[in-house]
Amino acid sequence: MSWKVEPLPEGGIFFFRVLAENEYGVGLPAKTLEPIKISEKPQPPGKVSVIDVTHSTVTLTWEKPEHDGGSRISHYDIELAPKDSEAWSVCASVKALETVVTNLLKGEEYQFRVVAVNDKGKSDPRQLAQTVVAKDLVIEPTVRPKVSTYSVQVGYDLKIEVPIAGHPKPTITWTKDGAALKQTTRVNVTDLAHHTTLTIKDATREDGGMYSINIVNALGSKDATIEIQGVVKPMDKIDPPEMILDSELRKGIVVRAGGSMRICIPFKGRPAPEINWAKEDGELPSKAQIETGEDYTQLSIDICDRFDAGKYILNLENSAGTKSAFVSVKVLDTPGAPLNLTVKDITRQSVTLTWEPPLIDGGARIKNYLVEKRESTRKVYSNVDNKCTKTSYRITGLTEGTIYYFRVLAENEFGSDPRPLAAPVTAKDVTVEPGFKMRFNTFSLQNGEDLKIEIPVIGRPVPKVEWKKDGQALKETTRLNVSSTLSSTKLCIKDANKEDSGKYTVTATSSIGTATEEITVIILDKPGPPTGPVKIEEVSSNYVTLSWEAPEYTGGCQINNYIVEKRDTTTTAWQIVSATIARTTIKITKLKTGTEYQFRVSAENRYGKSSAIVSPAVIAQYPFSEPAAPGIVLVDVTRHTVTLSWEKPDHDGGSKITNYIVEMQPKGDDKWTVCSEVKALEATIEGLTTGEEYSFRVIAVNDKGRSDAKPLAASVVVKDITMEPIINLFSQLLLLLVEVLLLDLLPCVS
Repeated sequence: MSWKVEPLPEGGIFFFRVLAENEYGVGLPAKTLEPIKISEKPQPPGKVSVIDVTHSTVTLTWEKPEHDGGSRISHYDIELAPKDSEAWSVCASVKALETVVTNLLKGEEYQFRVVAVNDKGKSDPRQLAQTVVAKDLVIEPTVRPKVSTYSVQVGYDLKIEVPIAGHPKPTITWTKDGAALKQTTRVNVTDLAHHTTLTIKDATREDGGMYSINIVNALGSKDATIEIQGVVKPMDKIDPPEMILDSELRKGIVVRAGGSMRICIPFKGRPAPEINWAKEDGELPSKAQIETGEDYTQLSIDICDRFDAGKYILNLENSAGTKSAFVSVKVLDTPGAPLNLTVKDITRQSVTLTWEPPLIDGGARIKNYLVEKRESTRKVYSNVDNKCTKTSYRITGLTEGTIYYFRVLAENEFGSDPRPLAAPVTAKDVTVEPGFKMRFNTFSLQNGEDLKIEIPVIGRPVPKVEWKKDGQALKETTRLNVSSTLSSTKLCIKDANKEDSGKYTVTATSSIGTATEEITVIILDKPGPPTGPVKIEEVSSNYVTLSWEAPEYTGGCQINNYIVEKRDTTTTAWQIVSATIARTTIKITKLKTGTEYQFRVSAENRYGKSSAIVSPAVIAQYPFSEPAAPGIVLVDVTRHTVTLSWEKPDHDGGSKITNYIVEMQPKGDDKWTVCSEVKALEATIEGLTTGEEYSFRVIAVNDKGRSDAKPLAASVVVKDITMEPIINLFSQLLLLLVEVLLLDLLPCVS
């Protein structure tokens, strides 16, 4: 018997009891032993842990929620976000308590969290306590046997499990008494991520000895030793269990509802085997009786109903082995109630119901379904259709505003059993705000692949859906197509390229409201060229420093490096300077002074290399110029010498003046010759010929080179200079006046 109690508040906790009544009164109640909590969304998963990390993957594990909300956990959503970001996205959905997150970027730091999902919704997320950097882990190998000595009786099995650790995964080697361990069908070793196991079946005295374990990885090696002692012990003869199923039991048992069922199976085995009965799809019925003798076991059920149908499994086990067999039982009865009866659609005049076939068909094929209804003001259901062969039905002719109850019955040759709908339904047009059921908000694909984004749409009346890209309405082409149905919208792009990457928005609009979702499309491709121009930051005689900006289009992933090349402008051949530059600047050395070069830069990511940007031509030379010419004047002339002086140049060319060169040219001679090199601003030229006429000039020198020559204003004739005496009356009068003043002051001083 069964009954559905409704309606109950979500999250409520209840005890239930059932009482039987006949013409003489009500009997004692049967009670539920434990309280039952009405289904709600689950609690968050338990502790989230990292069990492995590589440069592109992270392996996570987590514990079940303390409470599943009263409904089975259907799956877990794993979400990730970059460090210090709240942009969470689902990266995996799994049913297990472990997953491997792939396609991570090497060196990037991530946050992870896990959400439990049941029929009522999603739990709050449980976040990993620390962030994770995608990189290959390196751990020294370790091996730690639990004990160092094992004893095993001859004829018995021995299993030794030894914990190990190390990353990368170490190589494991077992030896016995100094020689490599020979593995057979009886002696073998199995290695897993965190332990190595030695299994010995039917041990002999020869299996005793010293066993050694050696584990090795890139960081080193570790050893451990285990002693196994073989012990001989007399043993009774043993036989594995056997059971005898006659041909009738092998065909299965068929019993009518209300009848009795007996399964009696003889067995043998030494020592006497342990006996265990089970039912394939759950626990044994509480009314099942089990009787066991020395050589038989029997399972009995009186007054069978459809819930007693199924496979009954007998397991026998002793020290010599195990044996199992099953017997199929079919109970001829009315079918169970249809499952998951729900309202799919409601209007003012109609309701559409859907359901699933019953779990138990009563041992006979379901012929059809009966659909019934009743108004809330009535107590009796009326027939709508008694020959429905599908698992859905649209009931029409309803009165607007009236509250109805519905039920569906499955029918086989033995009858039917009703299943009412969980709650009453009011016939009226239902309005639902528009919205989208988004699973992902970011889509990544490689250049040239097809993009297909299909999103379930909800809303009543059916909303109008519009797609935009970067704020502009999408224009359909032979390559780009948008289509929508009553329940979904789809964007398809063939041969996607980088022009298709960007921010897309999808908007659903109806008379009830508007909903918008933003979707990011990333096209994974080789990057665009670096952003130019290539700047010449510094030039010297043997090096040049360049800089540039990162590409505007990265190809949808991180730029791994830049490739810098050079060429002598007298050739067309390019040479790689560096293919591993991580920054956007480089100092290129070992250039030839005076040679003109051109440089080009390209970017590279995991999908390839970009086109290059080219620098202007530049000559490897000092960053300063020759100095300006110094000014020169004649200081003195004798019959064998000429003394010259000059001023520093107005500009030294950006480099300190190292020295000055004085050159002369005899009159009538076209050749200039160096006659002196000095660091001072004056020079005396000796060894000249008396009476000869000479021209002189001075040149300033720095690390860049020589200045232009600065000639003396006029040529000089080498001879002693003579001057007639000149009386300077003013000077004589001044001296006389000073003497008179001194004579007047002498008496005052004395």
